Amino acid sequence: MSNDNFIFGIRAVIEAIEAGKEIEKILIQRGIAGELFNQLRKALKGTEIPYQIVPPEKIKRLTSKNHQGVIAFVSELTYFRAEDLLPRLFEEGKMPLLLVLDRVTDVRNFGAIARTAECAGVDFIIIPSRGSAQINADAIKTSAGALHRIPVCRENNLKDTITYLKEYGLQVIACHEKTDKLIYDGDYKVPAAIVMGSEENGISAEYQKLCDYAVKIPMPGKTASLNVSVATGIVLFEVIRQRSA
Repeated sequence: MSNDNFIFGIRAVIEAIEAGKEIEKILIQRGIAGELFNQLRKALKGTEIPYQIVPPEKIKRLTSKNHQGVIAFVSELTYFRAEDLLPRLFEEGKMPLLLVLDRVTDVRNFGAIARTAECAGVDFIIIPSRGSAQINADAIKTSAGALHRIPVCRENNLKDTITYLKEYGLQVIACHEKTDKLIYDGDYKVPAAIVMGSEENGISAEYQKLCDYAVKIPMPGKTASLNVSVATGIVLFEVIRQRSA
């Protein structure tokens, strides 16, 4: 865990929250209590910082120091909100291209996706605040530094965010294998958001219903699926092909 930037101890974590530091997530040891812990709960109230209740062993594996049952992972990035970035793109006369990642949890996959997205001219990436890869030094290294050049929006409610994108005039397109429409049949010459899901579970059924339509990558071979980072690259460069024609 030497690459992870974390702080430990209840007071230190409270101070980080109150100072407005970007926090990836907080691990809280199951069963801790007391006045200081109550202060932590108050500090977390009203924030969108994800936290997880974990057994003592998980905390101990990360540090043997006086952690008081609480560890916070400090983000390598500053996160944005889609509602702040999207209007600017239209004001600048751009045709937005966004990438929505539903529960892509592998750090290196995420880094590779960010690298491809930045190369393909994606305006920003949207991820959920929970169930997404931790953006740490490994992710940034795999992205070849692209994560310092492409904005990442961490949203508390991905359903509401997708609805917002549609209301703002974007066509939201899911990419998965359970459709007859090929990626070449999609129309990307409009403001668009491409939704990609996790390799384990794909795109949530709830989000699939919100999308305008779905496309799939043709795969005449015998292997059933592609790595999500590879699939993302194929779709994004089809968008570039259409928009450049």
